[in-house]
Amino acid sequence: MNVNQPLMPVIFVPHGGGPLPLLDDPQHFQLTAFLSAIADTVPQPESILVISAHWEENIATISSSSKPEMIYDYYGFPPESYRFNYPAPGNPDLANKVLKLLDEKSIRATQDSKRGYDHGTFVPLMLAYPKADIPVVQLSLLKSLDPAAHIDLGKAIAALRQQGVLIIGSGMPFHNMKAFFSSDSRVKERSEIFASWLHETLTDHQLDIEEKEKRLIEWAKAPEAKFSHPREEHLLPLHVCFGAACASTPDAESIFSGLLFNTRITAYQWG
Repeated sequence: MNVNQPLMPVIFVPHGGGPLPLLDDPQHFQLTAFLSAIADTVPQPESILVISAHWEENIATISSSSKPEMIYDYYGFPPESYRFNYPAPGNPDLANKVLKLLDEKSIRATQDSKRGYDHGTFVPLMLAYPKADIPVVQLSLLKSLDPAAHIDLGKAIAALRQQGVLIIGSGMPFHNMKAFFSSDSRVKERSEIFASWLHETLTDHQLDIEEKEKRLIEWAKAPEAKFSHPREEHLLPLHVCFGAACASTPDAESIFSGLLFNTRITAYQWG
């Protein structure tokens, strides 16, 4: 570890709808502009660890391929959507570090040498780091969808912030597919109610770490929570981010707020 290295931030980003941020979709203009500017606002990472909403396993699983392939885990999009390529190398050494850190906290974990980049990883990274010259490793979610377990995953890997690793949670702060395409005039307001609760939980200096953690564990009790997340896989990367950051940087900063399909989406940074 280089003691002179800055403590890397932790970032939670919305990755949008499938490949649409890469296809000049008008609904995604705000999000695309934000993702494209990330590298200008954080220190240059040595490696990137992504927790994507689109990978769930029974136990924590780390991608360990040195040359990950592409996973086009969407359907019904134009042919060019299936030709996107993000040739960033993997980082087996980092994968081993993550495995060791999880083991030290008695968290069951394994590696997957076949796992490629799903769209929760390659879509934001193609915009944020288009040169594809920074090694990337993915860490899966847990199929249990237990919020406390995901916070614990983050706590276990917090030391990576001191090793030049940029931890990115890639999900969505609102993910209700029916609502995205609904004509119900209340959708925007309901999404903003949950967004307001999330903003307060993550950024309010008056809330101590324990209260923030309790609120995130009990997120389903928040106003409009289950409307915003009928299934919570797109929220849980944020829990991992909070866990990774909370000891050193308990309060997040909102770094993006915009509209997508008439719903409020936000991004947060710790550090």
